[in-house]
Amino acid sequence: MAESTFEPKITKKRVGQAIRAHLRVLKLTKKPSREEFLTIAKVAGAGILAVGAIGFVIYVLLSMLPQWVAK
Repeated sequence: MAESTFEPKITKKRVGQAIRAHLRVLKLTKKPSREEFLTIAKVAGAGILAVGAIGFVIYVLLSMLPQWVAK
């Protein structure tokens, strides 16, 4: 097998740039208000329920479909 020639170039300068970029993003963030938090939580919960419901329907169809075809 051929050896990989890719070697990550990790230097102090690149690490420092990455840390500064992350700190810049953290400075822009703010604590959400209670209303914002509840809205985000509701949307996330609805999304989780929707994905779970779709998965359950697919599971039921795939578990019952072979029985219906066999009849």
